[in-house]
Amino acid sequence: MTGILTEEQSLIQKTARDFARDRVAPGALTREAAGRIEDALIREMAELGFLGMTVPEDQGGIGADYVSYALALMEIAAGDGAVSTMMSVHNAPFCAILSRFASDAQQERWLTPAAAGAFIGAFALTEPHTGSDAAAITCSATRTDTGYVLNGSKQFITSAQIAGGVIAFAVTDHNAGKKGISAFYIEPGTPGFSVGAPEKKLGQKASDTCTLSFDNLEVPAFNRIGEEGQGLAIALSSLETGRIGIASQSVGMAQAALDAAVAYAQDRVAFGKPIAQHQAVAFRLADMDMQVEAARQLVLSAARLKDSGAPCLREASIAKLFASQMAERVVSDAIQTLGGYGYLADFPVEKIYRDVRVCQIYEGTSDVQRINISRALLAGRS
Repeated sequence: MTGILTEEQSLIQKTARDFARDRVAPGALTREAAGRIEDALIREMAELGFLGMTVPEDQGGIGADYVSYALALMEIAAGDGAVSTMMSVHNAPFCAILSRFASDAQQERWLTPAAAGAFIGAFALTEPHTGSDAAAITCSATRTDTGYVLNGSKQFITSAQIAGGVIAFAVTDHNAGKKGISAFYIEPGTPGFSVGAPEKKLGQKASDTCTLSFDNLEVPAFNRIGEEGQGLAIALSSLETGRIGIASQSVGMAQAALDAAVAYAQDRVAFGKPIAQHQAVAFRLADMDMQVEAARQLVLSAARLKDSGAPCLREASIAKLFASQMAERVVSDAIQTLGGYGYLADFPVEKIYRDVRVCQIYEGTSDVQRINISRALLAGRS
């Protein structure tokens, strides 16, 4: 149960659930083997509005609220975690940043088509030597008469191989510390821009993750997003939405594993009755259900705060931390319920187990979430 939803929220949830069941889940293993999300599926997601969910209608999106966004991501993630990751990064931070910080002319050129699903966007902040410490990036942007020249590299960039646009961050003033970073929009195909081979990952193999290289990459002044020195603030601006998104993914994948475990437990007979009727299994399923529901409500609570306009970084961090750790436990218990079959690639929980592990790493590690939560807690009691 998700609690009381509006008619629109219920419709979006049902649409996403039906789409995930009919179109996303059936191709998950084929998609993983190919290492790519098929173009046809992306087009269908665009037609349903899943690639511009919270972007206002006048900017090309469908103007959905964050509760609807969370619900949709849960359902898509239940179908395939890799597809939900592409959807999450495209919506926030990519579209979210353009919606908030891009100029009208930039929005018309980049955001409107992106929100309509004309192309997929990527977010390039992390570098080989720095992840959580975003202020430590060294990729440079040197001012020229017509714009900037970028040099450096980015690592672990989601959708880098299929992206039609990249928001990247580089140092424009090496003496200004955190205030010396600026944001830029890069169009793939520009001379000096190259994408490395997809990383070989534990899970979510259909969602490509690559290194980006900038070798004297010339970027027009028009492509700078916001003011010089505003880059770090821009990069961190969508943390709330991003963490709500990853928490939603975690809930969706955990729910899929729970559903598979329940179905198997009701069908598998041992000692003369379905194993679901054995207390040891029934109680395990009950604990799994409890954990998934607790995480779901944390996510929806954070989303409702976001919809109200109130700050919710603490709540988003709590939801992301709890949901991502919960998901690994629940999927592990699903494997245990299926026994030997749970360990086989022929059954869905093996893939979900691999896919869900990264939710404790990207969009802020579990340790980073604890830092955010503890800071909020201590500040409130000072």
